[in-house]
Amino acid sequence: MPVRPRSLTGAAAVAGALVVVAGCGGGGDGSGGSDGLTMYYPVAVGGPLTEVVDKLVADCTEETGTQVTAVYSGSYADTMTKAQTAARSGQGPDLAVLLTTDLYTLIDNDLIVPLDTLDEDLSWTEEQFFPAFLASGEAEGKLWSLPFQRSTIVQYHNKEAYEAAGLDPEQPPTTWEELEEHARQIQEQGAAEYGLEIPSTQFGNWMFQAMAIQQGVENTPGTDGFVDYLDEPGSVEALTWWKSLADEGLMPSGTTEWASTPEDFLQGRTAIMWHTTGNLTNVRTNASFDFGVSMLPAAEQPGSPTGGGNLYVFNRGDENSRAAAYEFSKCLTEPERAAEWSIASGYVATGEPAWETEAMQEYAEEFPEATVARDQLEVAQGETTSHENGRVAQAINDTIAAVLTGQAEPQEALTQLQANIDQILQPYRAR
Repeated sequence: MPVRPRSLTGAAAVAGALVVVAGCGGGGDGSGGSDGLTMYYPVAVGGPLTEVVDKLVADCTEETGTQVTAVYSGSYADTMTKAQTAARSGQGPDLAVLLTTDLYTLIDNDLIVPLDTLDEDLSWTEEQFFPAFLASGEAEGKLWSLPFQRSTIVQYHNKEAYEAAGLDPEQPPTTWEELEEHARQIQEQGAAEYGLEIPSTQFGNWMFQAMAIQQGVENTPGTDGFVDYLDEPGSVEALTWWKSLADEGLMPSGTTEWASTPEDFLQGRTAIMWHTTGNLTNVRTNASFDFGVSMLPAAEQPGSPTGGGNLYVFNRGDENSRAAAYEFSKCLTEPERAAEWSIASGYVATGEPAWETEAMQEYAEEFPEATVARDQLEVAQGETTSHENGRVAQAINDTIAAVLTGQAEPQEALTQLQANIDQILQPYRAR
C-alpha cells in the first residue's frame, strides 16, 4: 500500500526548511570534512513530511556512512536567504534543496559547483531523470543540480460540488472558456462560494507563467538567465483574463494567498483550484469529498511550467566534503527513494526508472490522479529562471498584486515591469 503520512493544513502545512546536519564523525559545524556537512532542506507545501524525510535521511545515512540531524528553519525563500547569508560568513551549507529558479543567482554568487567537477561521467542522469526536470539544472553548458522534489501546476476540482451544480464530475474544464462556464454554474447553483481560486501570492509569478504559456507566449523559461516575455501581447491577455475572473466574482477579489488556497478547497469554499502537485498528498489525506486532478486548461494551447527544488552542492569545504555531499544527493534521488518521496508528498517522481518501480506502479494504479503531473510534462516548459531571481520574482508578484487589486492596468503595468526587469538584468547582458 502507498505511504499515507499524517498531514496538517493551513499555516502549519505551508513552509519550513529542514536543516540537515550530516556528520562524517565530527562536530557538525558546517565546515566540511571531518567536522561535518550541512544540508538546507525546504518544505514549502502541504506536509508535514518530517517522518518521511527522516526515513530517507536515515536510509542514506546507512548507505553512505554519513550521520544526519534534521531541524526546521524556514521557507524556500528563507532557505535561500539563509544559505547566502551563511555562505558570506563562511558557515554556509554543503548541500541544499533550493528552487530551480535560484540557479543563476547561485552561480553568479559562486555558491555552487557544477557536477562535472564531482563526476566525470554524468550520463547516468539522462537515464534516471525526465529531460524537462534535468534541463532546469543546466546552465552555461553544465549540469549544476539533481532533480528532487519537482512539480507542475495542476487543476483540482471538487466532484461533489460538480454534482451539486449539475456538472459532470468526471469532466473537468479543459479550456479557459469551460473553466469560466463551470465556475459560474457552480456559484449560480450555490455549490461553493467561489467557483475557482488561483493563488497570486508567493508563487503568483509561477501561475502567471502558466497562463502566458497557455496563451502561446514563447521563451518564458528564461533559460539564458533573462526574462523577456512579460509585455508580450499574450502575457497582457493572460493577466487581463486573470483579473476578469475576480471582476466577475468567479474567484475572490484582490490577491489570493498561496497558503490558504488549499484550505479553501478542503473546506469547500472553492470548487476548483490551481496549485502545485506537491499538495496532492495533503489534499488526498484531508479532503472529506471526492476530488479530481487534471491538467491545466488551454487557451491557445495547454501547458504548465515545471517547478520545485533541486539538490545543489555548495562551493565550500574540501574535495572530500564536496564528494560526500554529491554522493548523499545521489542517494536521495535514487529511483526507489524518488518513488517513495512522490507517494508520500505528491511531488512528481523525477524519472521513468522511479515510475517503473513496483511501489510507484501500484500507487499509480490505485491513485491515477498521481499521473497527471507526469503526463503534463509533455506540454510543460521550464519555470522562469533568471539572474537576480529573488528581485525579478518579487517584481512580477508585486505587479500581479497591483493589477488584481485594481491599482494598475495590465498593459501599462506589464510594460513598466518589463522595463524595470530589463534594468535589473542590464549588468548581466553587458558581461
